[in-house]
Amino acid sequence: MIKLNVEGMTCGHCVKQVTQAVHRIEPDALVNVDLENRSVLINSAKEDRAAFAKAISEAGYPVTVAASTEPSKKKGCCCA
Repeated sequence: MIKLNVEGMTCGHCVKQVTQAVHRIEPDALVNVDLENRSVLINSAKEDRAAFAKAISEAGYPVTVAASTEPSKKKGCCCA
């Protein structure tokens, strides 16, 4: 799961534009646009954050990459 913070989204048209931008990269991706929190969750076999961010940015919406929604795979402390 990829989470991107996306500015400038205010309406259903924005949701459609952002969703279409993601689908240009991965047609089968599941896209959840949250206007209130200005975020986009992308569930896709492709884990290319940069490609999704670039596509959304090129659609006219400033993007910052948010922290991964995946749990950390690190096991234990480095000094343990």
